[in-house]
Amino acid sequence: MQPMWGRTCPHKWRRQGIIIFRSTQRFTSVKEHKSGSQLSTKHLLGIKYITREDIDLIFRTATKFKEVINRPIKKVPSLRDVTVANVFFENSTRTRISFELAERRLSADVVNFAASSSSVSKGETLLDTVNNLLAMKVDMVVMRHPAPGAHHFLAQHIDANIINAGDGTHEHPTQALLDAYSLIEELGDLEGKNIVIAGDILHSRVALSNIFCLTKLGANVKVCGPPTLIPKHIHSLGVEVEYDIRKALRWCDAANVLRIQLERQDIKYIPSLREYTRYYGINKQMLNELDKKIVIMHPGPINRGVELSSDVADSDQSVILRQVENGVAIRMAVLYLLAGKLG
Repeated sequence: MQPMWGRTCPHKWRRQGIIIFRSTQRFTSVKEHKSGSQLSTKHLLGIKYITREDIDLIFRTATKFKEVINRPIKKVPSLRDVTVANVFFENSTRTRISFELAERRLSADVVNFAASSSSVSKGETLLDTVNNLLAMKVDMVVMRHPAPGAHHFLAQHIDANIINAGDGTHEHPTQALLDAYSLIEELGDLEGKNIVIAGDILHSRVALSNIFCLTKLGANVKVCGPPTLIPKHIHSLGVEVEYDIRKALRWCDAANVLRIQLERQDIKYIPSLREYTRYYGINKQMLNELDKKIVIMHPGPINRGVELSSDVADSDQSVILRQVENGVAIRMAVLYLLAGKLG
């Protein structure tokens, strides 16, 4: 049974369990939700570990939640009495705020944790930190961590649902989901569409999750960047490599542009940012030379004047701000669907 949504204020109609919204006279609780459509996994550790059916279900659910966040009353009691901890061991603006807003829109109790102001600085381990949070009856953990695989380690030792908000250079699943969802809004079915991911592929968890997600949706994926920033065995993921950004733009229907992640580079991979901009920066003149209109995306933060000029980032071809809006709806959908797995 799929959730039922409506446009009326849900606060008058509360029952035991987690309630979604009213459409006619029907309610959907967690107990009912378990017997219907649900994700195949208890956690969202990465796009690699979910199915095409999971992705489609998340997108259908996000569409309904997008209707909610665009109405005057944006809050629903879907996660009432559920406590979610946002545990961030790396700096974040968009992802952390997006998750927190999604949780509060669903009426969850929210706990925010920052490693810089916690006992981690005193030597406390990741497992001890999270176990202490769980002892306070936290139900779900949204975590960002600099170590690839940290979420897998945690999933083996705790019972709470875990959502990966980024682990090192490994994966960033909710970003890939919102990127693909935004592309579908623009291009329709992604089967056979040409998508290029341009920039620092080597250090980007967004690139890897996007590759997994787009290929599962049937898109043709090509990566573009300097040879030093392209992983050696990336062909094994079913993608092509292009080193000429103009050729990549002529080929694609959409370009997801990534920044150079200097904070993850222990050696110099490019001579300078100025040199990178000269050969791989995208400006409006380049787009005007194309015989078609392509979609421009960016997961943020944008380094204006480096990978994208301002006239491209702010153009009508850019869906960057829509990605941000869709991020809240996608994360609401993931939280709601995983709540159906709560024991």
